[in-house]
Amino acid sequence: MSKDSKPVYGGQAVVEGVMFGGKRHYVTAIRRKDDSIEYLHVPRKINPTLQSLKKIPFIRGIVAIVEAAGNGSKHLNFSTERYDVDPSQDEEEIYNKKEPSKLEMILSVAAVGVLSFIFGKFIFTLVPVFLAELTKPIFPSDFAQVLVETVFKLMLLLAYIYFISFTPIIKRVFQYHGAEHKVINAYENGKELTVSNIQAQSRLHYRCGSSFILFTVVVGFFVYLLVPTDPLWVRVLNRLALIPVVLGISFEVLQLTNKVRDIPVLKVLGYPGLWLQLLTTKEPTDDQVEVAILSFNRLLELEQDSEKKITEEIV
Repeated sequence: MSKDSKPVYGGQAVVEGVMFGGKRHYVTAIRRKDDSIEYLHVPRKINPTLQSLKKIPFIRGIVAIVEAAGNGSKHLNFSTERYDVDPSQDEEEIYNKKEPSKLEMILSVAAVGVLSFIFGKFIFTLVPVFLAELTKPIFPSDFAQVLVETVFKLMLLLAYIYFISFTPIIKRVFQYHGAEHKVINAYENGKELTVSNIQAQSRLHYRCGSSFILFTVVVGFFVYLLVPTDPLWVRVLNRLALIPVVLGISFEVLQLTNKVRDIPVLKVLGYPGLWLQLLTTKEPTDDQVEVAILSFNRLLELEQDSEKKITEEIV
């Protein structure tokens, strides 16, 4: 089976584990304190409306981002809740744990999501605007202001990633991020999924969300050149209003760089995103790669079982 004809799988690093997603399933595997492996399996729900929107260029990117964020939060919550619990206390924890209602779960996830979104956008969208405004006496033109704003945004992004990478837990998450990429690369390159084969693969991948983040900065630069930077309140409003536009275009750029990654002249388009991944991924240990393999193999089993059942129903 050629690389292009293989199913496309994606993933996400979580605390002490890796999540992989396919056409019909999501699977997370984490390593517990006693070295055991625990899995979370979430069937992929197909929403006809969302599936239709995913076929529309520029709109599909926003839908994919929202869907990935919602699903990713479930698996991240699972990993953070389970990895640090002593396995000997599992039964006691289950007995004492009060199950929240479905409404409580929805409201709590929504509240955290909204607050995180507002805080993130304030830091990485609005703060560079105000910093650039301070330089207006030196750089008065619209072009210069957008350029300075973009430089500040890039500096904030790189500094943020660099400094959080020193915290032990984030460093390990970045290692699992590298393990996730290595497994996907090994699979797409037709390699047997062994630890040695996977460790020989690159920890960088063209479809990574880290590349997407960087593309939002680059795309934002060109989009913001089309709108005024003065007065300040107009500048702030158009930055907020253009967030969906920047996200939609950036997603298409990410897809394009993935499609041309095997073309010598055009593959350089994805290099900036790969360079950022040098910060957001770290070389994993063998035991971390083992967790990623277990997660991916479990996903493949579920995906194949689903395909088999669908084939039997058709026959």
